[in-house]
Amino acid sequence: METLLLSSEDVDENARMADVIPAVEDAFAAYARGNTQMPAKSYIDLPQYNGDFRSMPAYLDATGDGAPRSESAERGYADEAGGWDAAAVKWVNVHPDNPDDHDLPTVMGTVIYSDPETAFPLSVMDGTELTMKRTGAAAAVATKHLAVEGATSLGIVGAGVQSYTQLTAIAQVRPIETVVVSDIDDDAVEAFVAEFGDEFDVRRGSIAEAAACDVLSTVTPVTEPIVPRDALGEHTHVNAMGADAEGKHEHDDRTLLDAKLVIDDYEQCTHSGEINVPWSAGTLGDDDLYGEIGDVVVGDLPGRTPDDGITLFDSTGLAIQDVAAAHVVYAHADENDNGTPFSLVGTEVL
Repeated sequence: METLLLSSEDVDENARMADVIPAVEDAFAAYARGNTQMPAKSYIDLPQYNGDFRSMPAYLDATGDGAPRSESAERGYADEAGGWDAAAVKWVNVHPDNPDDHDLPTVMGTVIYSDPETAFPLSVMDGTELTMKRTGAAAAVATKHLAVEGATSLGIVGAGVQSYTQLTAIAQVRPIETVVVSDIDDDAVEAFVAEFGDEFDVRRGSIAEAAACDVLSTVTPVTEPIVPRDALGEHTHVNAMGADAEGKHEHDDRTLLDAKLVIDDYEQCTHSGEINVPWSAGTLGDDDLYGEIGDVVVGDLPGRTPDDGITLFDSTGLAIQDVAAAHVVYAHADENDNGTPFSLVGTEVL
């Protein structure tokens, strides 16, 4: 038996958004129902190299959970009943000096995807592309449950690599026609417009113009809020994707207090999500949280209701999302004969 090596191109080809979104939705549902194991993210700090390593292991059992079983089975990554389980670990770094000093990306990720029954490493795959896909898929799941049904406009603040999967994913769950993108980097905005201009009505706009759209995704690393409360539309759904570390903060505290506030994980969000700064200051508390996205997915909490105004999803990124995306990638790569098989584990039984 061989392990499948999958490059970033292989991951991109086999992580089709139409498949990754329901898989991530399955993962949120499994988490809500207690059918996951996800130890806290562990860190190895390397100040001598101005960097760190992070490990993110998880297992999930989506049997009987999440998206409609017929959809999962139809997508080709589940059994006849639509159930599946999977395990993986992502090893990822953050080394800010890499681009200038070593001509390498700041962030690189590797995923080891294993068979839960035998522990055999089925695949070693690029985790950087995988992370972008699963992050976009998480925003799409939140948008599906929390945005107005007829949302046709999407605002994006931050035109980096993550903005691309935000649009690709959200357009799967809402009939997006108009896209307003805002960034201080002119070249990044021009590249984004060039990429999507033939498919959508894409234009550059201010943060306020982006915030007035039906759906808003923010994907910036700022530590001081840049989206004012007054700029948001009356029924805008916000995907707050940028805050992934202590001290990061994209949105006005008034927005967080006014919105139906949905998080992906209590511990992670209060420590390093969009809510972490006002939470530490005592501005926000438990009573201000509506609940976790998994509880909305399984129906324990209603999603958008006719009485809702602004809704906001605080996404920190969970290891179960990586597992779900890796499961989809491996299933399709295997059936499509993509990747490079190699011998990693000896066949001799010890």
